[in-house]
Amino acid sequence: MKRLPFVLLVLLLAGSFFAFKSSVARNTAPPEKYEQIMELVGQLLSQAHFSPQNIDDKFSEKVFDKFMSDLDPEKNIFLKTDYDSLKALYGNQIDDEMKGAPVKSFLAVSSVFDQRNSEAQKWTQSILSKPFDYTIDESIQLDGDQLQYPASQQEREDRWRKKLKYLSLERYVDLLDERKSNKNQKGYVVKTDGQLEKEARLKTDTVLSRLFERYKVKFTTDDKFNMFMNAITNTMDPHTDFMPPLDKRYFDEEMSGTFYGIGALLQQADGKIKIASCNVGSPAAKSGQLEPGDIIAKVAQGDGPAEDLMGYTIQDAVKLIRGKEGTIVKLTIKKPNGTMKVVALKREKIVNDFDTYARSAIIRDSVKNTKIGIVYLPEFYAAFDDANGRRSSIDVAKEVQKLKEAKVDGIIIDLRNNGGGSLFDVVQMVGLFVGKGPVVQVKDRINRANVLDVKDESVLYDGPLAVMVNEFSASASEIFAAAIQDYGRGVIIGSTSTYGKGTVQRNIGLDAKTGITYGESDLGTVKLTLQKFYRVSGGSTQLKGVESDIVLPSPLDESKLKERDNKDALPYDEINKAAYTPWKSYWNLNEIKTLSEERLKSDSSFRVIKENTQWLARENDKSYPLNIDAYRQERKEIKQKADQIIAVSKLKNKLNISLLPNDPNTSHIDDKNKEERVKQWQKALSEDIYLNQAVDVVDDMAHIDKLAKNGNMQH
Repeated sequence: MKRLPFVLLVLLLAGSFFAFKSSVARNTAPPEKYEQIMELVGQLLSQAHFSPQNIDDKFSEKVFDKFMSDLDPEKNIFLKTDYDSLKALYGNQIDDEMKGAPVKSFLAVSSVFDQRNSEAQKWTQSILSKPFDYTIDESIQLDGDQLQYPASQQEREDRWRKKLKYLSLERYVDLLDERKSNKNQKGYVVKTDGQLEKEARLKTDTVLSRLFERYKVKFTTDDKFNMFMNAITNTMDPHTDFMPPLDKRYFDEEMSGTFYGIGALLQQADGKIKIASCNVGSPAAKSGQLEPGDIIAKVAQGDGPAEDLMGYTIQDAVKLIRGKEGTIVKLTIKKPNGTMKVVALKREKIVNDFDTYARSAIIRDSVKNTKIGIVYLPEFYAAFDDANGRRSSIDVAKEVQKLKEAKVDGIIIDLRNNGGGSLFDVVQMVGLFVGKGPVVQVKDRINRANVLDVKDESVLYDGPLAVMVNEFSASASEIFAAAIQDYGRGVIIGSTSTYGKGTVQRNIGLDAKTGITYGESDLGTVKLTLQKFYRVSGGSTQLKGVESDIVLPSPLDESKLKERDNKDALPYDEINKAAYTPWKSYWNLNEIKTLSEERLKSDSSFRVIKENTQWLARENDKSYPLNIDAYRQERKEIKQKADQIIAVSKLKNKLNISLLPNDPNTSHIDDKNKEERVKQWQKALSEDIYLNQAVDVVDDMAHIDKLAKNGNMQH
């Protein structure tokens, strides 16, 4: 296949269709599917990626290590000799395979993987046939990054023994606790410790048997190849992905919202099923108990037995989680800080009206006699295929106008958990508050920096303004927050920084006949990073994100969930500033920060959140005890710290939240489900300790503004 002509890259960036075919006659038969996919992906990465790494031996070795780690995240499958011999033979061959050489590396790794799993299956049956001694003081390290591959079969088998003991200990303690709570219940059969210990091992054996069976039957060569391709694309950067046709259709279905379920997007990482995001207004989001990064360990149908998800694919997990409308599904969740909890959710049809669109409310303070408006925007939505469809910038303008007419003293824009969306709309939305001027700079790989600006000089709202963000405010949310911060137009309040995704992707299909397509693809799809965002002040939002002016401690502060926590993330850099004029305000940021810091000093809630979060992070980095008394004590301490965070995270003196009268978004609702969601949103706002701090900040800004304006009038 010929190299992708450079002129076609320009067409690619402009959104035009392009394709390429081989211009060199092959003396051999047409390439097999794996070879064709790898060569097409290699060309895309090297010739169209925003910041391509050289596809050479060094790149090849990084991909090899990533693929080995993805297959064996806990380093208990491959031996050190396996790693060394495979790397010596194939570690520097992957780049050649991406340039047309026969694909051998992943096949060789897969073969050894299958062999080692077969050995582990035999050990598992033998180990689980005998009782464990939980009085021995020993521990297990489950973080593969802190381990080396085992040097011998004996060391590897001992890692499996400890893993099986740990899994059985979890189940044994659960069974003991269940017996304690139910022993006085009529009809409950009280079993001995020995019987429960054996039952725990049998449960573990069932889970592991399913895992090994899936490896043999369902984890096909194609599945391993898809994982291998993602090791390649993710080594280029974390947001460049390979999706086989089936996965692409699956993700499209997830986005459609036409099924009954809990409304959580799942991802498979490190051999576990994790929550990637929660659809706004879905059962998952409304529960307030699920967050990105949570691991789904088990799934139960109502009060039925829980299915362990170890070894499950995403598709298989989804089959358990989805079901009939109104039925209950119970998820056993492991939080990023190591705590476990069971969350019961009622399945609903996922809707996208109230839950997606902007809406507003007013927070009234009878003591200060102020009214602060809040505009909640879950995403920067736009109906790209419908000229008459709703757009986030237009809807936000309407909400701001309503709040102006209600004569609020200030406005808060809530972008927490807003993962981004339409670039056009975020530019227009910044214009509502700053008027004419540049908003963001977008650069492609040939170093062209295009400035996206607002043409309209009019400003819809010029009063006190704050923007609330958190760790999951990403992409377009970061553009908005950065522009407001750079102009000095408002105060950014929230986590230490936003997520840090400053890159732009586009889906490009791999076609067996034409090479590249924007339509249906028979070989798969590459989500390719093509551009990068930069602030008007010149710095990128990539990696660094937007740092809050006023930092409020968050339970996720210590969790490694941001862009900067991925070693393959693109770097932060800077370009020239755009020409812009900062906003002139009466209030001074340093004064506002000082007032906020004084309040936080006396706020025990945020102190508890910060201290407990740091403690949980330290605990989560340690190895896990296999002594039952130590295990129980550790679990008790972790639960206490987590419960304290939950307890202080809701306001005791609730905020006075009022909805705007005659608002079609929140009043006169015929849909009972929608009405209930409105009430839940209103209740959540009233108990929100973070919103409470933001209201105080905007109150300060409004007070200073009022004093300054009165002083000017006297002159």
